[in-house]
Amino acid sequence: MEFIKKPMEIENKSMEIIAPYLKDLNLKDEEIKVYSRIIHAAGDVEYAPIIRLHPQAISAGKEAIKSGCNIFTDVEMVRTGINKRKLASFGGEVFCRVAEPEIIDKAKKEGITRSMAAMRSFGEKINGSIVAIGNAPTALYEVLRMVEQDGIRPALIVGIPVGFVGAADSKAALAKNNFVPYVTVEGTKGGSPIAAAVINAIMYIIDNNRV
Repeated sequence: MEFIKKPMEIENKSMEIIAPYLKDLNLKDEEIKVYSRIIHAAGDVEYAPIIRLHPQAISAGKEAIKSGCNIFTDVEMVRTGINKRKLASFGGEVFCRVAEPEIIDKAKKEGITRSMAAMRSFGEKINGSIVAIGNAPTALYEVLRMVEQDGIRPALIVGIPVGFVGAADSKAALAKNNFVPYVTVEGTKGGSPIAAAVINAIMYIIDNNRV
């Protein structure tokens, strides 16, 4: 059986297949790269019309990463999917606390989800950083609360939780916020690989050499 074996050739062919689905969306070059990475990670061209990027999302993400910012995630799957070696080359790290005993205890005591407790625990460390949420709508709601009530200001929120309970509403709330640039997807689609793909896309826009 004949098939493409080289990773870069596979990726390039994938991008060629995706390109026609983006041609009528009037996207800038960098936006095309982010959209393409999302669709590639999902294996689903139906993402094309439902991706939502704040006008400053990519530029804010680029500047934050180049300045060595850290990334805070809701679940280990997002942390795992981010190219940590590439991020480290800019000076940043990825943090996820959802499985730590302290966070589990805090969530139980306060009657909240672990992802909420984890985000709350990061506090002011989120200022100037990137938040990447791919699983828990409650984590996204908590970050938005921190933004609106506590004055926390991440450089960028990548909020793409997946599912049927709270996901669509939390992402709609993110898109309505007037404080922080964002990347999100309408409706129930999303997930950890999608959130990680956005971060990786922004890093590759800065420097396309894999680390």
